[in-house]
Amino acid sequence: MGFSHFAGAAYRALTARKDGPSLYDLCDPLLLHPPGGDPHLAKFYKTALANRALRPLLRRTGLPELRDEARLDSLREALLRARDQEAPDWAAIGAPVAALLDTLDLRRPARKPISLPERAAGVAEIELVIRACGAHLLRSFGRNGFIPAYAAFNLIGDVDVRGRELLMALSGLNSRGYKNSTLMFNLARIFIARSPVRDLVNPPWRGIAEPMWEPVQIRHRSAYYDAFFTEALLSFVGTGLASPEQKAASQRAVQKMIEFCLVTSREQVRARDGRAFDVVTALAPPPHPRFAKMFAQIKQDLGFAIYVPDCDTTACSFSAATQAGSEHPMLAQPLVDFYAGYQIVAGVNEPRVTVPLNDHIEYEGGVVTWIENLAGDRPFGNDLDPTLNIDIVEVSLRNLARWKVLENPRRLETIARIIDFQRRLAESGAFADPRSHIYYLPELYCAYFGRCYAAFLMLPIAARVAIDPGGAFDVIRARVLEYVQNELMAYEMNAFDAALALIALTHLGAEPVSFAPALTCILSHFGEGGRRGPFRAYEWNKMKTPTRILVGGPEVTSAFVLMALALVRKTLMRGTA
Repeated sequence: MGFSHFAGAAYRALTARKDGPSLYDLCDPLLLHPPGGDPHLAKFYKTALANRALRPLLRRTGLPELRDEARLDSLREALLRARDQEAPDWAAIGAPVAALLDTLDLRRPARKPISLPERAAGVAEIELVIRACGAHLLRSFGRNGFIPAYAAFNLIGDVDVRGRELLMALSGLNSRGYKNSTLMFNLARIFIARSPVRDLVNPPWRGIAEPMWEPVQIRHRSAYYDAFFTEALLSFVGTGLASPEQKAASQRAVQKMIEFCLVTSREQVRARDGRAFDVVTALAPPPHPRFAKMFAQIKQDLGFAIYVPDCDTTACSFSAATQAGSEHPMLAQPLVDFYAGYQIVAGVNEPRVTVPLNDHIEYEGGVVTWIENLAGDRPFGNDLDPTLNIDIVEVSLRNLARWKVLENPRRLETIARIIDFQRRLAESGAFADPRSHIYYLPELYCAYFGRCYAAFLMLPIAARVAIDPGGAFDVIRARVLEYVQNELMAYEMNAFDAALALIALTHLGAEPVSFAPALTCILSHFGEGGRRGPFRAYEWNKMKTPTRILVGGPEVTSAFVLMALALVRKTLMRGTA
């Protein structure tokens, strides 16, 4: 979107006719100068919603139904209970907010069909973009000492979170601060979505992955990001296109990023059977995440004061280290044993998923996200994401011999149950529904399954048969290819969508002729990032609570485009050899 869109949206927001009490009419008397109660709720309100930037935009966002004193009083009473009670009934507090949330009409952007390109891209064009992306990542590492990603808030919230999901979150989250922020963000999004401010904070876009709009983006570092940047630089070196200086710089960067994953971000926890395990946390203790000082404080004010390890960051860090040839002793731990303790058994421990935003899928065999720290903290409750479970299978396949999976029936069963979970997801088509995913889009699922499938094919045939005697991988492969070719690439894409499509297609053995729409999209968007890099920032992963928080960055797009084009180039060159 250009300047004219934002200027027009800002003008309409600032001059809109107020039609009922506003967010500030409701909250200011209760939270600006509270006489007591939970200090975090008031602090969050003043920091996140009543700040100088938002107040001019939201002061005219009134709701006509709040002219009804009974409805207004029910919201005030809910806020008072959230502020003043030691052990609030969060379902009751959330009920009047949930009812208003269900009045919103939020939809994903409608994508237009596209026609097939007139010509196929050449290897020389592909190599030009690979070199540009590799150079971008190395420049960023050289400038910062790490490769950053960025977080951005979209206050319109996530389209998948309605009243029912809000109540799930308020009941299932464990941290009071996180409950506070979830309640208040969702209250604010009602006023935003039903006013002209909507067009300012949530402009339309093309493709699936949401572009990340400047200027409010929070730069930071995470082991999860370092793991994928490691894969990207390994891919760059593997193409043979890096200069000797770039190859050496890539190897140094990879070494430092693996150290950040396995040493700096390491945290010891207890498995369900009491054994000690070293896992990896997504946000290491300060100063390692490299937040700006202002945002470090805001992170705490928003309810993220305590951050715990997660199963996905651990899996991806171990995988990247394995691919980089690391022999760090931490990798010898049989992670499969640890994950078994967090695996869902139908009818036994399903309540372990305390925030079941995707409860239309069957959780049996899946592994939940968050790991309790040694103090027993689990502030975000727990959820279950399909893509995370793909990553667990992928890292287990890469470490099959090291962890003696085939020799241990319990470990083999753990992996088999995750694979069966994925098979059911594919056969039902639920993998293609964004509601099925907590932190990712379906297209990420497809690309990550491609990585997993590639690791599967690297195994001896006997090992493949032992792991997947029923042919689940082939079932999932067919469904993913069908989605990528007939849904993802049949309509408008952006560069990030296209990169994910190519990662899936190449890993899953699609015919090179099918690459054309995604290749054309990437090449036509090359240079769109301007001074920040070859490409713009897009949604890589997200959080749906406390509100819609996107994570991505220009470097992230460069990394995924690089990995995608390296695979395409390898496929094309193999075909002409």
